[in-house]
Amino acid sequence: MKWFVYIVECSDSSLYTGITNNIGKRIWTHNSKKGAKSLKGKLPVKLIYKETYHNQKQAAKREREIKGWRREKKLELVERFNEKGLP
Repeated sequence: MKWFVYIVECSDSSLYTGITNNIGKRIWTHNSKKGAKSLKGKLPVKLIYKETYHNQKQAAKREREIKGWRREKKLELVERFNEKGLP
């Protein structure tokens, strides 16, 4: 099963990083106010970045790494990703 690390941009322009094994369902869950409690006042969210991993352990390790970054570094990652023309 594939796992994803993702970054969403919230309605207040803040960023949220998480992991999931179903990106579409997770974004829907966030926007339905059934996801992370910290996002409830910041909806809707928009997916701006994702990475794919072979297992949950790898994804969780990368999530912790990204969560430790400052906003500017996260935005640089998103920008590089988008420059490659990836979906």
